Amino acid sequence: MTSRFPNPVRTPQAGKALAAATVLVSITLTGCTDHAAQTTTRATPVRTTIVQPRDRQAAITLTGEVQSRFRADLSFRVSGRVIARTVDVGAHVNKGDVLARLDPSEQQADVDAATAAVASAEAQLRVAKATFERQKALIASGFTTRTVYDQAQEGLRTTEGVLEAAKAQLGTSRDALGYTVLRAEADGVITARNLEVGQVVPAAQPVFSLAQEGERDAVFEVYESVFLNQTESRRVTLALVSDASVTATGEVREISPAIDAKSSTIRVKVSIEKPPAAMTLGSAVAGTVKAEAQKEITLPWSALMAAGRKPAVWTVDPKTQTASLKPVTVRAYEAGQVLIKAGLEPGERVVVDGGKLLSVGQLVTEEGGQS
Repeated sequence: MTSRFPNPVRTPQAGKALAAATVLVSITLTGCTDHAAQTTTRATPVRTTIVQPRDRQAAITLTGEVQSRFRADLSFRVSGRVIARTVDVGAHVNKGDVLARLDPSEQQADVDAATAAVASAEAQLRVAKATFERQKALIASGFTTRTVYDQAQEGLRTTEGVLEAAKAQLGTSRDALGYTVLRAEADGVITARNLEVGQVVPAAQPVFSLAQEGERDAVFEVYESVFLNQTESRRVTLALVSDASVTATGEVREISPAIDAKSSTIRVKVSIEKPPAAMTLGSAVAGTVKAEAQKEITLPWSALMAAGRKPAVWTVDPKTQTASLKPVTVRAYEAGQVLIKAGLEPGERVVVDGGKLLSVGQLVTEEGGQS
């Protein structure tokens, strides 16, 4: 068969050009092959640490307020218009001190009316006694009837009852007059006031709050999550927020069984043992309680990654030096570190820096040595 294409003419120049092109292609292919090999075998430098659970004792510190253990809301027992107020919030009062006064004109009028009623009853009693004595003498002589005598005796008893009722009403009126003056029931400090001069206050409406002197509590509003940590004991270390050198110790005395609807907190009261003089009522205090010591795995924030929507960390296989992503359970997040609850075993090597550039099965190398 005859070829349709003529045989090319090979000149010396054409041969040299062909040889040069062949060498260039070979060099290019060799370079690509070397680069691909380097890419697949190059290890990513990372920094790692070996998982070692350590005994850890956390401390919980909250801010509260020093309050009196015994507090009382003071109010008038009668209604009326306020004509005087002698104390304000923060004032220290002694038992019996006058706090406020009401206009006593109405109560004084009741006392006057009750006094007049007593005087009238006494006069009636004198007449009834005289009548009874006369009838008693007459019946003994036979100059009166038994019916008249019985009526005189009954009149005497009725008059005696009227006098007793009048005296009781006089005592009530005098008490009401005394209730127009509000006095402190114990030594303490006024912590709240709800009246002004000229104001008309109804009976039993609280107008003052009195924090009594004596035993004191540090009161804290605690979130429910704090109770998830088991504390070492019920002892609490207290310190003034304004002066940390003023300290005291206390013990949990009362935990409210209900959660406050507004703040979603639980009220905890700590009895203060021998409170210093500087730890006055209303002072802000910091209370610290230690949790039970337990073994925990702590890792820096940089070690935490994600596997889907779950937290995870990169671990390194010591035999193959390859990385794998392992899901973990986090107990708590703290400043600069996370506490791992489950997912890691002691002795595992975890990547703490450089994990953002890793993929599953990637070869890694220790940067700056193993930690």
